[in-house]
Amino acid sequence: MRVGDRVAFLCERAFAEFALADQDAVVPLPASLDRMPLPGEPLACAVNVLNRSGIRDGERVAVVGVGFLGAIAIALARARGAAVTAWSRRPFALEIAREAGADTTRTLDDGPGADAAFDCVIEAAGEQRTLDLAAALVRERGRLIIAGYHQDGPRTIDLQSWNWRGIDVINAHERDPATYVAGMREGVDLVARGALDPRPFFTHAFPLDEINTAFAMAAARPDGFLKALVLT
Repeated sequence: MRVGDRVAFLCERAFAEFALADQDAVVPLPASLDRMPLPGEPLACAVNVLNRSGIRDGERVAVVGVGFLGAIAIALARARGAAVTAWSRRPFALEIAREAGADTTRTLDDGPGADAAFDCVIEAAGEQRTLDLAAALVRERGRLIIAGYHQDGPRTIDLQSWNWRGIDVINAHERDPATYVAGMREGVDLVARGALDPRPFFTHAFPLDEINTAFAMAAARPDGFLKALVLT
């Protein structure tokens, strides 16, 4: 790497004017991506979730919750040859899911449906309601991947049902910096090769001096919002 190179990296000083990062936490961006905004850490999260999920060609996959993470998960699952059904509470997000490659879309109010027997279910919203729905969608000996960030308090689960069906439950949050960076490198490579295009999922952009507006919109998640970029 040289001075002036564009990079993605892990650091505790987001949006700071200056930051110091370990060399091992820095991922150079190829020249082909010079004009593309690329939030490396959210992309790494999605890649690592898919790697933990073990999705294979021909599997039936459900994604419950279509934000940026859910949309990328849909695109990556489709790239692995899975048939994907997506659930969201927002009609706009279901449009995004179809653009990402979902074969079928449903609202949360639709519930599991009559064909709820998925090989792998990714819960990507971080709410009790979406966790309950995601768990109900998993077939016997299927896989429940918890990717949503459940940060607002305890959750309850139907352990009797989980136990009886013998499902595998995987908490797909990573805390190892090396794993994060590996996911970031893989994500950058996917975008550079044209195997993944995250640009349709960037719905808003703000200059740095409007960062508080960006955070407020991310919290409110109005119709038409999926992912905001803060540009310098």
